[in-house]
Amino acid sequence: MLGAIGVVYGDIGTSPLYAFKESLGAAGFTPGDASTVLGLLSLVFWSLALVVSVKYLAVIMRADNAGEGGILSLVALVQQRFGTAEPWARRAVAFGVLGAALFYCDALITPAISVLSAVEGLSLLDSGFERAVLPVTLGIIVALFMIQRRGTERVARLFAPIMFLWFLVLAVLGVLQILEAPSVLKAVNPWYAVQLFVAHPGLSFVILGAVFLAVTGAEALYADMGHFGKRPVRLAWLVLVWPALVLNYFGQGALLLTSSAPIANPFYALAPQSLLPALVLLSTAATVIASQATISGAFSVTREAVQLDLLPRVRVLQTSDTAPGPLDVPAANLFMFGAVVMFVVGFGSSSALSAAYGASVVGTMLVTTLLGALVARSLWTWSWARVGALFGLLLLVDLAFVAGNLTKIADGGWVPLALAALMFAMFITWRDGRQALRAELEHRAVSAKKLPELLAKALPVPGTAVYLISHAGFVPTAMLRNFEHNKVRHERILILHIEIQRVPRADPACRVAISEIEPGVFDVRARFGFMETPDVGEALRAARRQGFDVFAGDSSFFLGWHLVRARPRPGIAGIKSRAFAFLQRRSAQAAEFFNMPTRGVVVLATEIEL
Repeated sequence: MLGAIGVVYGDIGTSPLYAFKESLGAAGFTPGDASTVLGLLSLVFWSLALVVSVKYLAVIMRADNAGEGGILSLVALVQQRFGTAEPWARRAVAFGVLGAALFYCDALITPAISVLSAVEGLSLLDSGFERAVLPVTLGIIVALFMIQRRGTERVARLFAPIMFLWFLVLAVLGVLQILEAPSVLKAVNPWYAVQLFVAHPGLSFVILGAVFLAVTGAEALYADMGHFGKRPVRLAWLVLVWPALVLNYFGQGALLLTSSAPIANPFYALAPQSLLPALVLLSTAATVIASQATISGAFSVTREAVQLDLLPRVRVLQTSDTAPGPLDVPAANLFMFGAVVMFVVGFGSSSALSAAYGASVVGTMLVTTLLGALVARSLWTWSWARVGALFGLLLLVDLAFVAGNLTKIADGGWVPLALAALMFAMFITWRDGRQALRAELEHRAVSAKKLPELLAKALPVPGTAVYLISHAGFVPTAMLRNFEHNKVRHERILILHIEIQRVPRADPACRVAISEIEPGVFDVRARFGFMETPDVGEALRAARRQGFDVFAGDSSFFLGWHLVRARPRPGIAGIKSRAFAFLQRRSAQAAEFFNMPTRGVVVLATEIEL
C-alpha cells in the first residue's frame, strides 16, 4: 500500500496545486461568491467519487490481464477474446491503440505542468523569484531525465515516505481551514453543482474542462496496478489518498469563503507564511515523484507497444537485477525530454499548460470505458441491462468531460491531440507494415518440409548454429542466405522462434519447448509476455534447465535482416509504405533487442519491396 502511494498516486496527488485554482478562473470567481466555491467543490467531490472510486477502482480494475492493467493490457485482452479476424474486432483494437497514443501524450504534459506549478510557489516567497521559475523548472527536468539511465529503482525507494508525508500535509492543511468555515462541507450535496451550471450556462463546459484536472492521473491506477496488486491500490485510495485530496480541496474552498480579498494561489495560501518555504520544497519533491512515475509508466507503455507490434524495436534496458519493473528506454527518454522542455518553454506557466492538459487523457478514459463495456459483456457475461446501466452512467460522465475539454483545443489542447494523432498514425503504419511484410515473407518462404533437401546439399561443419525465425514452419531466411552464399551447415542447428504472448508474463517453467525435427536440427520455441524483455540468453538457459546442452559462448547466431523498399504508389498507401520502410531501417537490430552476444552474430540481408 505504501508503494502504491509513492508511485500510483503521484500524478493525481499533486492536482491540488493547480486544479481548484484553474476551476475558479474558469468559473469567473470573484471574492465573496460562495455559490461558485460550493458548486466547484461539489463537482470535484463527485468527479473523484464517480471517475476514480466507481469507474476505476470498483469496475475497470476487474478487467486485468493476468494481474496487469492499462489500456494496452485491455487491448491484449480484447485480442485474446476476439482476435482480429472480424472487421469490428480490428476496429475495437485500433480504438484501443488510439487510447494508448492519447495516454502517452498525456505523459508528456504531466512533468511540465506538475513541476511548473510547484516551482511557481517561489514567487510567493519573493516576487523577484518570478523570473527564476522557468530556469529552475528546466533544471529540475534536466536532472529528472538524466537519472533514468542510473536506474529509477534507486529513486523509487524515496517515493513512499515523501508521498505519505505529502498526503498527510494535504489533509492537515485542509482540516485546519475547514474548522474555520465548516459550512463548506455542504458542498457534498450535488445540488450545488447543478446550481453552478444554472448560474453559468455559457461556462458549463469550460468549468468541466477545468474541474477535470482534479481527476487527471486516474488512469495510472489501472496502468500500474500490476506492480502492487488490486487490493493495495484500492486500500491506498480509500484509506489515505481520497480523504486527503477531498480535505485539501474543501480546505481551499473554506479559505475562500472566509476571505474577502483575492487569493492568487489558494493551495499555498493554506500554509502559514513561516512554513511556506517548506511547503514549496515538499511540493517540488512531490511533483518530481509524480513526473518520475509518469516517465516510468511511459517506458512500460513503450515496451508493451513494441511487444504488441505497434512500434519498431527500440533498446530496452533493465535497470534492476532483482525486479522486472524498473526500465530505461533511451529512445523514449530522449523523445519525452525534448517534448517536456518544449511544453515548458512554449507555454511558460502552469495556467497556460492547464489549457492543454487533460485534452488527451480524457480520450483514453473514454476508450477505457467503451472497451471495459465490451469486456463486461463478453468475458464477465453481464446482461445488456447491467452493462447499459453502469457503463451508460460512466459514459455520460466521460462524454461530459470530453465536451469540457473540447473548449481547450483552441487554447493549446490541440498540441497533445496533434501529437497523439501522429503517434497513432505511427502505431497503425508500423502494425500494417509488419502485417504486409509478414505476408510477403510467407509468400516467399520455403516450407520446413524442404529442409532435408537443403541440408543434403550443404557441407557439414562443426559447431552449433542458432537461427532466429519469426514464423514457425518455415526455413529461416538467414539459413537460406547461408546455404546460398556459404554452402555449409553446422552439425547442430537450433531454429529459435520467440513468441510474444498476449499475457503480461509467461510462465518461467514453460519458457521453452524443444523438439527435434531432423537429425541434429531442433525447433526451439521461447515464450515471453508482452511486459517482458525477450532474451535469447534466457531462452538458452531455460533450454539447459531441460537438459539441452547449449551455451551462447559456443554458438553462432544467424539473423535475417529485411531491407524494405517501398514500391512507388500514390496517395496514403504510398506514404504509409515509405514511412514503414523508413522506420524498418531504423529499428533496433535484433541482436541488441533480443540481448544476443554480438561477437557471435552473423547478419544476412534479404531485400524486400512492399
